[in-house]
Amino acid sequence: MVGYPLKALHEEVAFVAYHFHWPPEAILNLEHNERRRWVQEISAINQRMNGE
Repeated sequence: MVGYPLKALHEEVAFVAYHFHWPPEAILNLEHNERRRWVQEISAINQRMNGE
């Protein structure tokens, strides 16, 4: 059984925790799609703030 890559999971948790100051446990409890959605939203905010 192949799971979600642990490195990618750690990167997503660190990214959301860094930007939203959420505890890692809260981020790990999110469904995968919901966690990915927050990563995308934060990236979109960063792109707008950087004028990209």
